[in-house]
Amino acid sequence: MDVEPYRGELLAYCYRMLGSFHEAEDLVQETMLRAWKARDRYDGTRASVRTWLYRIATNACLTALEGRARRPLPSGLAGPSDDPGAPLAPASDVPWLQPFPDARFEVEVRADMRLALVAAMQVLPPRQRAVLVLREVLEFSAAEVAEQLGTTVAAVNSALQRARSALAAVGGAEQVVEPADPQTRAVIQRYVRAFEAADVPALVRLLADDAVLEMPPVPLWYAGRRDYGLFMERVFAMRGVGWAATPVSANGQPALAAYAPEPGGGCRLHSLQVFTVTGGRIARNVVFTDPRVLGAFDLPGTLRVEGALVARVARVRA
Repeated sequence: MDVEPYRGELLAYCYRMLGSFHEAEDLVQETMLRAWKARDRYDGTRASVRTWLYRIATNACLTALEGRARRPLPSGLAGPSDDPGAPLAPASDVPWLQPFPDARFEVEVRADMRLALVAAMQVLPPRQRAVLVLREVLEFSAAEVAEQLGTTVAAVNSALQRARSALAAVGGAEQVVEPADPQTRAVIQRYVRAFEAADVPALVRLLADDAVLEMPPVPLWYAGRRDYGLFMERVFAMRGVGWAATPVSANGQPALAAYAPEPGGGCRLHSLQVFTVTGGRIARNVVFTDPRVLGAFDLPGTLRVEGALVARVARVRA
């Protein structure tokens, strides 16, 4: 029995359930261990290896979620701040939602991993969450899901209907485009150039009118181009100009790794910024600074400032 080909999709499933990439890795490892120990009891006439593995993974996730608080983004906790100069105090007691590093795993379905949807799914009861992902994303039959959850087809259908109703307000999936979309790539490239040049007006021109900026583990978040721009002015005033950025991908969305300038030269990894791009404009930027989150993306810790970036930095400083 070869279970390794299923590791990537099981990791994506556990991530959707838990909202944590690191916990998902642990749960997949536990799933593989449980499967190995139970291999002699596997009955291929009752279920495929894939269905059997998902049953094990689902049980592991439901057990892990017992008594757990949901993993939110700052926008899921309170209203936006109207003070771009507010203290940036992290809330270390909140189990924040984490991004998923696309480059490390081959996962076919990316649209259903976007940050806003995964955050919304965390509000669902765990069993509803499992039904929604197993039926809507992974396309298991109602009978298969009933078998995996030890329940009835009627109960699965009822749970799916309640989950759909709860997530109806999220919407907008058809407007979110993939990182490889040419228009999206062009928007991110322009954002990178403006970001590296500390050109706040150019950054603001790339935003939707109601653009959102949030920065877990800081519980503050901002809505609208004005406050987004004022906060970015604050960032460059505090940390200086001469930032560098490397485009990446997370949750099937365009992202960039941002490197802050160091006093002695060069730049050090500071954050991961995950963008939602709709209609050729940036509608949301979720900025992650947790070192564990950054570590999951296998990014270089430092970058040298060279070439065209040196010229842009020089012009800004002049």
